Amino acid sequence: MSYPSTEPIEATVEQLRPRMKNLTVTFKLVEIGEPRDVKSRADGEEHRIADAVVGDSTGVVVMPLWDQSIDEMQVGQTYVLKNGYTTLFKGYLRLNIGRYGEVSGSETPIEEVNMENNMSDEYHEYRRPRRFSSDRRGRYGRNDRRDRSRRY
Repeated sequence: MSYPSTEPIEATVEQLRPRMKNLTVTFKLVEIGEPRDVKSRADGEEHRIADAVVGDSTGVVVMPLWDQSIDEMQVGQTYVLKNGYTTLFKGYLRLNIGRYGEVSGSETPIEEVNMENNMSDEYHEYRRPRRFSSDRRGRYGRNDRRDRSRRY
């Protein structure tokens, strides 16, 4: 099964919106929060995570850093994220590296970061799309325990 390929999107921090994929973003690492230990729901292992603030001349956004990326990235340096994506965490925007994303040093440094426009400050209402089952056995499905002999 193959998935449709999407063209990479070059974006500034100000252009980020929830659920964007395949992003290329150049940013400066402004600060890294205190690392904390979390247990993964996927594999049950312990991981370190720290929320970092990254930005460019258009604004800043929160980016979670996992495990070794906390130690590898340095405050004040400029990086390029390729194949990143955005999510909502408790309704607030996050820029994520993810499993398939790559972060590398940028040749062009970002001198000034616009700290006034924090894209992670705005709350986004998120409603999951409803999934309709293809079960055609009636309104109550296979687990219907009603007594069908009774007439209503």
